[in-house]
Amino acid sequence: MGMASRLIHSMDLRTMTQSLVTLAEDNMAFFSSQGPGETARRLSGVFAGVREQALGLEPALGRLLSVAHLFDLDAETPANGYRSLVHTARCCLAHLLHKSRYVASNRRSIFFRASHNLAELEAYLAALTQLRALAYYAQHLLATNRPGRLFFEGDEGVTADFLREYVTLHKGCFYGRCLGFQFTPAIRPFLQTISIGLVSFGEHYKRNETGLGVTASSLFTSGRFAIDPELRGAEFERIIQNLDVHFWKAFWNITEIEVLSSLANMASATVRVSRLLSLPPKAFEMPLTADPKLMVTISPPLAHTGPGPVLVRLISYDLREGQDSEELSSLVRSEGPRSLELRPRPQQAPRSRSLVVHIHGGGFVAQTSKSHEPYLKSWAQELGTPILSIDYSLAPEAPFPRALEECFYAYCWAVKHCALLGSTGERICLAGDSAGGNLCFTVSLRAAAYGVRVPDGIMAAYPATMLQSTASPSRLLSLMDPLLPLSVLSKCVSAYAGGETEDHSDSDQKALGMMGLVRRDTALLFRDLRLGASSWLNSFLELSGHKSHPNSVPVAEPMRRSVSEAALAQPEGLLGTDSLKSLTLHDLSLRGSSETADTPELSLSAETLGPSTPSAVNFLLGPEDAPEEAEARDEPRELSTKDRVCSVGSAFPEGFHPRRSSQGSIRMPLYSSPIVKNPFMSPLLAPDSMLQTLPPVHIVACALDPMLDDSVMFARRLRSLGQPVTLHVVEDLPHGFLSLAALCRETRQAAAVCVERIRLVLNPPGPSAPTTPLV
Repeated sequence: MGMASRLIHSMDLRTMTQSLVTLAEDNMAFFSSQGPGETARRLSGVFAGVREQALGLEPALGRLLSVAHLFDLDAETPANGYRSLVHTARCCLAHLLHKSRYVASNRRSIFFRASHNLAELEAYLAALTQLRALAYYAQHLLATNRPGRLFFEGDEGVTADFLREYVTLHKGCFYGRCLGFQFTPAIRPFLQTISIGLVSFGEHYKRNETGLGVTASSLFTSGRFAIDPELRGAEFERIIQNLDVHFWKAFWNITEIEVLSSLANMASATVRVSRLLSLPPKAFEMPLTADPKLMVTISPPLAHTGPGPVLVRLISYDLREGQDSEELSSLVRSEGPRSLELRPRPQQAPRSRSLVVHIHGGGFVAQTSKSHEPYLKSWAQELGTPILSIDYSLAPEAPFPRALEECFYAYCWAVKHCALLGSTGERICLAGDSAGGNLCFTVSLRAAAYGVRVPDGIMAAYPATMLQSTASPSRLLSLMDPLLPLSVLSKCVSAYAGGETEDHSDSDQKALGMMGLVRRDTALLFRDLRLGASSWLNSFLELSGHKSHPNSVPVAEPMRRSVSEAALAQPEGLLGTDSLKSLTLHDLSLRGSSETADTPELSLSAETLGPSTPSAVNFLLGPEDAPEEAEARDEPRELSTKDRVCSVGSAFPEGFHPRRSSQGSIRMPLYSSPIVKNPFMSPLLAPDSMLQTLPPVHIVACALDPMLDDSVMFARRLRSLGQPVTLHVVEDLPHGFLSLAALCRETRQAAAVCVERIRLVLNPPGPSAPTTPLV
């Protein structure tokens, strides 16, 4: 791949394609003249296929590249899903060009391994064919989307059409010989090890052998899948399409305990303090930022399971004042002899002026502070500041908003008790990756809604900011991503939204439709406010419209469930319903709440709430209420439904047929629960007035990540509002690189960028800190 990598940067797209076509024709002619042998016939055929697909792909990529700059954050940050698709296709073309040259130079040698080269060429031809399909999908997005937008907005039927077509595509070719071809070569052995373990674990899972007897050592040495990449790719595809979120939780638990931890701990720093604390579920008061004489009550997390402790991990390179206090020691939860690592060291250091509050990733369903501890220990050493990492409860057992409740409670506790953590709390940074990045944004939004101190800045690595099912060019990369396949993403989001724990068979719920579900959820939210069942709702959006939907369905039955339990999945059979409408960036508005800004208590009584009927609360607003964005100045009106609802498959030119999956249909929700449109779940959908409460934001994203567009669009929205934001996009690395920080030079460099952004928050350059992006 070293040669292929050099080809990517040294040749433009047209030259690369022409060179590949010339070599393919030469190899075609040679193997056609080699007689009737099966291998020679297939080699000739595969080069014919390479020629056909390369010639068809090149103009499609050229069109994407010609407009890709329109979607960048700025000229210094050339990154978005369109660019990433083109780059990935170029990687595949470069590999085929390198292999074609090798074949042309060695095909007459007696040492030429015809069958081996044939298998590799066929695998990459399959990948090239699927990448051509993705290029056409991306063109279709360009034609149907609003100018300048990466996420599709508008008729949900178009998104459903995309998903229906998309899930039928063959994916196995990306998980066998081509596994991770788009990433830096140093990553590929790790991905291969993980993929072998995954398919091996899948076999154990089918036989219900997921107990203690299944260890990483037994999984990652399964010879059958190690020596047969085609078998491994097919089994990988079957697993990602058919197994539920509980399978992924079980697999990720094994990998994080036995693979990632051992790999990363070898190179991580040795810290003086690593203590797991259990914060008791007791309400406490915090001062309002606007008037510190007034206090607001921070209640413990309540959703789903009622009050319960929140686990956090304190990590500090030095033993600092307060960290060995009796008060803190009373909160320590024993983990064995490693709770406090006693090494010869001078007396305790003074309190740091800074504190980092960390929220780990894992798709809201997996991982812990322990699995992220290796890089956190390095951060503690490099930054010289204590780090508090939050072990929030995981879905599907604890869906939204439990994780948000726990993270907000722990953040507020840390601000109030920073002296116990070895910090004076002068500067506080919220930091997280992936799902943790999402929670960093929503915790900060919630702090602003409560009126308490927001962090001094946020560092979010490859965050998820849009949990609604919607198409975007970078999302198309999930077809080939071994760590973030689309179906797995969907299952994680569904679990977090509560879809994995709900019974959707109730006919009354199906009769509600989209509008009814939105209103029913809202009525449940407000009912819970009235009963004081879940204090987080005090900061929930107060959204209203000018008129209610004429066909709203009244909900007369007693509302027994909490809002968290009301995360209803969209019922089947609603396609074509006139009342369907997405809550897009232009549909949301935050009603002014100046009347409660100075109120120390945020609880609302039944009288102030009024009747909790569905017609009393309407999330859907008229266009005159839509917040305007700087980038939308000259946008035309949206295309008519008739113009937009053309089949995705019709985007393919005549004669082109992508490869289809042999796994049959899969269960992946085409519509999301209305709750994923809640800005505390999808912060990209937050109205301007909410986003303007965020502190300076530093995002570190990956160019080849299906979540890239989440970062680009979030940064663009903040920039359009004049909010301080930086976006740094690393090349050739997968989502989750922080957990692989010890793996290679590239991951170490990317992790160092994250540390540098945190340092900018903790030690700002000066009173007039620049808001331009740092590259």
